[in-house]
Amino acid sequence: MGPPLDLAPLVHGGDLDAARKLFPGAPEPFLDLSTGINPNPYPVPQLPADVFAKLPEPGALAALAAIAAKAYGAPSSAHVVAGSGSQILAAQASFLLARGRAAVLAPTYAEHGRVAELAGHNVVEVAEVGQLADARIAIVVNPNSPDGRIIAKDALLSLADRLRRRGGLLLVDEAFMDVGPEGASLGGQVECGNIVVLRSFGKFYGLAGLRLSFAIAAPNIAARIAAALGPWPVSSAALAIGAAALADTQWKERTRIMLGEAALKLDTCLGKAGPEIMGGTSLFRLVRTKEAARLFQSLGQAGIMVRRFAEHPIWLRFGLPGGESEWRRLETALASFATSRT
Repeated sequence: MGPPLDLAPLVHGGDLDAARKLFPGAPEPFLDLSTGINPNPYPVPQLPADVFAKLPEPGALAALAAIAAKAYGAPSSAHVVAGSGSQILAAQASFLLARGRAAVLAPTYAEHGRVAELAGHNVVEVAEVGQLADARIAIVVNPNSPDGRIIAKDALLSLADRLRRRGGLLLVDEAFMDVGPEGASLGGQVECGNIVVLRSFGKFYGLAGLRLSFAIAAPNIAARIAAALGPWPVSSAALAIGAAALADTQWKERTRIMLGEAALKLDTCLGKAGPEIMGGTSLFRLVRTKEAARLFQSLGQAGIMVRRFAEHPIWLRFGLPGGESEWRRLETALASFATSRT
């Protein structure tokens, strides 16, 4: 037997308790730029009090699945399963097949490898799409975090075909596809039977605390995932808010434009401070600098938290500030760092 598994979730962005321990004298409130979450969330509609007083209704769950199918391009509501976050859905997808080799296209979000390992798979990280084809489960984040890499749809469909011939599954996490290229999603191609697509609601809609995500798959696979989650996979509040937001196509289009403009503004801010922009999406930028540790320290002392990577010490990831006061804080902190370098 190998060493015991570490069952604790891996470290991610958004942990302001950790930030305060690292920088106890930093000004409050902390500006959290360590995640890729929209800082201007969807306006939550007023909910009736009984939403919190009774169990979620099956009809509301079915209605949300139908709205999500239309929003994400799934063939039908029978192809859609709602869950309380992508981690739980990825975990259920990992249990669909017998234990084997799970290959993750890396570097990427670390939780998928962790939950696949907990499901009993032998997890390996690979650098090229072609290296995924001999796995039992191939895992791709598209667009990728933290670098925004896009794998073309044709390449993924070819990979799925190769996996299908040997009984393999392709799991594609499209958490950031709301700001990805038009037509890049595999949500409409799951009928082939061995593709599971994950869609995160909280990032683009800025409501990560709602804990709402979706798995899109062929109906037989979707039914197995839904059965494992049980009759109440998400809260009544998530059902109501998710349905309203996903049906609001005007807000979505306005927000895509706004986020694109904000990302360009972030590029300008970062360019003045010196780090090289490696990539990203409209919700975050990844930079590279030999002074990453000092920049992280400088920003932290100014009450600004960004994402660092222990395995890539010259990388930092920046999310988007929200209002003008947050932009000014970041601009001031970056200008101070740039001045200290001269």
